Amino acid sequence: MSSRVTHPLLRPPVLFGFLIFGALIVCVVFADALYPGNPWRMVTRPNLPPLSPGYPAGTDMLGRDLAAGLVHGARATLSVALSVVGLAVSLGVALGLAAGYLGAAVDEVLMRVTEFFQTIPGFLLTIIVVAILSPTPLNIVFAIALISWPPVVRVVRADVLSLRRLDWVRAARVSGLSHVRIVFFHVLPNVLPQIMIQASLMVAGAIMIESGISFLGLGSRDYISWGFLLGSGRTSFNINWWLSTLPGLAIFLTVLAFNLVGDGLERWLHPDSGGGRGQ
Repeated sequence: MSSRVTHPLLRPPVLFGFLIFGALIVCVVFADALYPGNPWRMVTRPNLPPLSPGYPAGTDMLGRDLAAGLVHGARATLSVALSVVGLAVSLGVALGLAAGYLGAAVDEVLMRVTEFFQTIPGFLLTIIVVAILSPTPLNIVFAIALISWPPVVRVVRADVLSLRRLDWVRAARVSGLSHVRIVFFHVLPNVLPQIMIQASLMVAGAIMIESGISFLGLGSRDYISWGFLLGSGRTSFNINWWLSTLPGLAIFLTVLAFNLVGDGLERWLHPDSGGGRGQ
């Protein structure tokens, strides 16, 4: 009896992740159309429960629309997370390529620096950096990226070490191609699948860290984020449970979506790595 193999990206969990992505994209792109104006403003009576007429997520203690905060918070939280990934991946790929391709002393120095950053408690370092530099969006991105790049370095380095021994890389050297051309036009494209997987998982981690910083009151006051909403509602959880529950649910579903899609990408790009068989 023949069994039908499902494409890794068409598995129900991965499709669920893409569905959440679609909802996030709508929130990010159409936030100003869905909830125009300042999401901080007071619009009606305070402490309205969810599913109140005109206020599907209810209101907080000051009469602010929680749904407006969630929609605009999606843009703020994702913008920080994606900026972190862009900065951390760029740094990690550059250092990983250098360590793997150049080897010898360069590899030794770069890996010792990477190990140093991996031994420091990441969340604690982020809090210290933000507290010292002030909680602006740029400083928050820098602080989270500072602890996010080491895994990318290790993954890229491992792939480059295996690729540099292949015959086509040696042939490229013999033919007179420069090291820069070999690395960026021949080696890097073969490492991109692994970078994509790492990036998708890194977004989830960046969201968790940014939410944790905002939850503790160290986030930027220039924008409203899910972490801020989660933290601001914790003092009245016994009365207004939705003020923390709904932002927490948004964080949970978004992190879950990125992990599900990351797992689907890994199964698709690395079908022989142990989990890539269709079910």
